[in-house]
Amino acid sequence: MREYVVVFLVAMAVSYLLTVVAREIALRTGAVARVRDRDVHDEPIPYLGGLAMLGGLVAAYLVARELPFLSTGAGEFVFRDAGVVIGAGALICAVGVLDDLFELDALTKLGGQLLAAGFLVAFGVQFYFFTVPGGEVFSLDAAQGALLTGFLVIATVNAVNFVDGLDGLAAGVVGIGALAFFLYCYQLTSINDTSRATTAALLTVALAGACAGFLPHNINPARLFMGDSGSMLIGLVLSAGAVTLTGQFNEVDLSQGSGSGGDASLVLLLPILLPVAILVVPLLDLVLAVVRRTRAGRSPFAPDKQHLHHRLLEIGHSQRRAVFIMWLWAGLVAFGTVLVSLYSGPVVVGGVVAGTLLTVAFTFLLPRLHRPGVEA
Repeated sequence: MREYVVVFLVAMAVSYLLTVVAREIALRTGAVARVRDRDVHDEPIPYLGGLAMLGGLVAAYLVARELPFLSTGAGEFVFRDAGVVIGAGALICAVGVLDDLFELDALTKLGGQLLAAGFLVAFGVQFYFFTVPGGEVFSLDAAQGALLTGFLVIATVNAVNFVDGLDGLAAGVVGIGALAFFLYCYQLTSINDTSRATTAALLTVALAGACAGFLPHNINPARLFMGDSGSMLIGLVLSAGAVTLTGQFNEVDLSQGSGSGGDASLVLLLPILLPVAILVVPLLDLVLAVVRRTRAGRSPFAPDKQHLHHRLLEIGHSQRRAVFIMWLWAGLVAFGTVLVSLYSGPVVVGGVVAGTLLTVAFTFLLPRLHRPGVEA
């Protein structure tokens, strides 16, 4: 665990420091977010925060290669797959930089996303099998694994891109989800008494650190936006981390995952379901946006000002409080899913129920308490 803490701190520190450099590059190249009708900021803000987060991920990867625990045993496979994911991340980050500079159309960006997903598949980072409840192994052929991998990666990338609408929102949601995923990976290896060194754990703890380092510059009022270079990068790394998990655990490991009394069925499917659970808030926002725009006869990619975070602002939340509430929902879903899959008992159930009630109260009661003339 100590070496993973080092990886987290390196990613956080480097991302934090490089954010200043990224901001200067954005100002010099004109990669600046203009004020539009659907935006909530009222002055131009520089883009290219993704460059700082990519730098944090690369630094964390290079440092991890020198740490004794992570670089021994299964380290060769851990770093090979992690290097492939970071390479794909650099590719999609480059597409995002071009979009931040020149505002690429939706189809061009989709082509870049397909290229990055294809890079992952070409170097062997894809789904190979599923272990379903009952212990049965469902194997995938190369085409099936590639299609499912591409779908998961591209859906996650666009979900994160959709939710990136308030200062600190996307970085916080993905950072929370990555931390929950890391704890799941680490605890799964502990329960099964296998090597703690896994690609998924390395990638997600580095991603959580990169998001944490970027957040101080991105909290309202933001001094820098991550832009598409950042939102697509962190979406790809999170989803690809989930993909690597099934490639490094065999069916026996996964079938024993609920050794502490959790839901065995959920553990078996969690490597597939967890990215969806972690990003349930942005994914729900994505689905609602597509339905809303399609019903109105518009393109599903056409921007509007009716996302979930816009609705929170409408009912009376400030920008910071709206972001905090969406963090709460993301944490509730991500950590709740991990807890109920690995553990059981009244303490776990009570904790999840209490967290749900608290989050609902924050969401709907705080605006009423802060209305003029109402005592807080």
